[in-house]
Amino acid sequence: MIPTRAAAAQFNHAASDKTANIATMREMLEQASADNVNLLCFPEMCVTGYWHVRNLSQKEISALAEPIPDGPTCTTLIDWATEFGITVGAGLIEITDSGELFNSYVVAMSDGTFAVHRKLHCFISEHMSSGNSYTVFDTPEGSRLGILICWDNNLVENVRATALAGAEILLAPHQTGGCNSRSPDAMGLIDPALWHNRHNDPTALRAEYLGPKGREWLLRWLPARAHDNGLFLVFANGVGLDDDEVRTGTSMILDPYGKILAESDALERDLVVADLDPNRIAMSTGRRWLRGRRPELYGPLTESVEDNMAPREARFSNKPTS
Repeated sequence: MIPTRAAAAQFNHAASDKTANIATMREMLEQASADNVNLLCFPEMCVTGYWHVRNLSQKEISALAEPIPDGPTCTTLIDWATEFGITVGAGLIEITDSGELFNSYVVAMSDGTFAVHRKLHCFISEHMSSGNSYTVFDTPEGSRLGILICWDNNLVENVRATALAGAEILLAPHQTGGCNSRSPDAMGLIDPALWHNRHNDPTALRAEYLGPKGREWLLRWLPARAHDNGLFLVFANGVGLDDDEVRTGTSMILDPYGKILAESDALERDLVVADLDPNRIAMSTGRRWLRGRRPELYGPLTESVEDNMAPREARFSNKPTS
């Protein structure tokens, strides 16, 4: 890994308005370039919008989706990466030649190459499929990146597998916080009126962002993903009204000890920037733990539990675990 100046971008996307979202992203890219950033991470499905997609028909989702790499968004990201010399990632809906739909994340690099990750645990729509492989790759500059989208990061096995594949920096694009999680002590809905009244009463909305529906919930688990696997983590989250839910932003960058290097407390658009020192990885606690693993003990991790469910069923289930 080389020294890297990374940025996590958060903004309030417009539902199904790819033109408006790309324009916002371009402005933030120029801001990142002015700050000498060389790795920029935008949120999950920020190009298309997110939560409203659950109510779209297959035909409507297909109309919003694009092929990769020949679609306009991927082409634009590659153009940006080569123009600015920045590795840049963004989320969208991918459509394959056979019509299969994925929640995907494209990372374009300065030499015109790209990587793409398909969300492993996709639940946003019954019309969209889950990916089946981890995504770890090298940038032309010499860093090894991994990608996991939102709920992918909640399952500890996914981050561990990505680390074992050599990832030094994990891109973790999200649309989270303010969710109806169906678990009594995890997140919770935020009154959209607080978002609409944010200019008159910013304190009330910020309290929700920073409380148990947002930042407090994240800090129960997100730093452990970085710490336990000895990698940098770039958490780029949506912010503001997302259909009938309110995303809580608080985008942040963590080091291999789970320490927060930089984070946002902004109510709306923001760019969080931090310098990633590769010397922090080699002797980090997580990397030392990885060397002490006993794989012969881990067979049960590959076995289904009795009440195993598909990602969509598990996400929306009200059934208690056994």
